[in-house]
Amino acid sequence: MNKTKELVKTVVKGLEEKKGIDISVTDLTGAEGSICDYFVICTGNSPTQVDALTDSVEETVRVDLGEKPVNIVGKENGQWVAIDYTDVIVHIFLPDVREFYDLEGLWE
Repeated sequence: MNKTKELVKTVVKGLEEKKGIDISVTDLTGAEGSICDYFVICTGNSPTQVDALTDSVEETVRVDLGEKPVNIVGKENGQWVAIDYTDVIVHIFLPDVREFYDLEGLWE
């Protein structure tokens, strides 16, 4: 398994550990102009769960693969957090924010 796919699998594991809802993986490798190879998108029911999901992804990837994110944005608001691992970007949303931005639809 290549390194990027292993990272996606590990991110999903971290989200599942904290009961992330509606986890989806969007393969952007064939999309012209995409900013990464994969989006992993997940919903949390509350700002507290969004924060817990973010921490779980960070911890799981660090422990299992020894990698740290390049950047994390949105953690202070707890509505939409983006975790950037360069080839994989993880988006963790509150339900209404995920519906509003519809990232899956945008990249179809």
